Amino acid sequence: MKAPVFKGVGKKLEIESLPDPTPGPGELVLRIHRCGICGSDLHMTEGHGDTVPVNTVMGHEFSGEVVAIGPQVAGFREGDRVTAMPLVGCGECPRCKAGETIFCRAGVIGQVGGFGQFAIAKARTSIKLPQSLSFADGALVEPLAVGLHAATLAELKPGCRVLVMGAGAVGLAATFWARRLGAGRIVVTSRSRRGESLAMQLGANAFVQSDEEAQHTIETALQGAPDVVFECIGVPGVLGRAAQFVRTGGLIVMLGYCMLPDPFPSSIAMYKQIRVQGSFAYTLREFEIVADILDRGHVEPRAMVTDIISMQQLPDVFEALRHPTHQCKVMVNPWA
Repeated sequence: MKAPVFKGVGKKLEIESLPDPTPGPGELVLRIHRCGICGSDLHMTEGHGDTVPVNTVMGHEFSGEVVAIGPQVAGFREGDRVTAMPLVGCGECPRCKAGETIFCRAGVIGQVGGFGQFAIAKARTSIKLPQSLSFADGALVEPLAVGLHAATLAELKPGCRVLVMGAGAVGLAATFWARRLGAGRIVVTSRSRRGESLAMQLGANAFVQSDEEAQHTIETALQGAPDVVFECIGVPGVLGRAAQFVRTGGLIVMLGYCMLPDPFPSSIAMYKQIRVQGSFAYTLREFEIVADILDRGHVEPRAMVTDIISMQQLPDVFEALRHPTHQCKVMVNPWA
């Protein structure tokens, strides 16, 4: 098979010929149809923090067709259209058996490879796609599950005021679920206005461009300080801004993956009695909920897909996405 391979920090992905994967016990081989490029893919190849091992085939927002099935697999057959969780866990501990692989006692155990033509997926962390969904929809399940997990942790009260910091895929997913789960007014803020239209389509009431006067504009649009702030940017200083924005006694939910030291104004958090909640990944049940919601016709997130590229285009596009762009979710079709 053909697959783009990470060759090291500062180097472009290289397309190589690799052996076709063979399924082991409990595994499926998928013929990949779509795989989204995630911001974490970019961050983890820049050398600032956790870095992908050299010779890795990345890609964790994928969907595809089952073409081979290993032993000890039940409930799947060749031809099934599926998406799969990339965090697979050990599969043996109680949390893994409950579909909560993010809490695996063995730590974070991942399985990627969605940028290639074929990839291995664990059957126990895979779900079948409803017939109404496309493969592009299937590749959206992962980033939408990230937003659902955060919105669930926030325990949003009906009519609460919500601020989403960041208009990338994660911020838009948080916006979508905040609207679905009963938020009142929702404001999305970002440094540029590139994501404004998408934010409004996915449920925001207003979009505010970040500047020194943003707090006043945000409170005017929300008709008060936000009860909940979803921090979806993940760069130093943004969490501090969130602490300034949120109301006294409010909640900040961290989704942005900051890989650099980030000074936090603990005195503000103390005076305002702010709660800060981390949010990481998702559960298998949340994957299923996302697919179900899309199947029911709530397909607004399809607007997030701004481009579908070939594998041959991926190395150049991957590097271009390190810089400001009008793109939101770029997906790879490795067979194009």
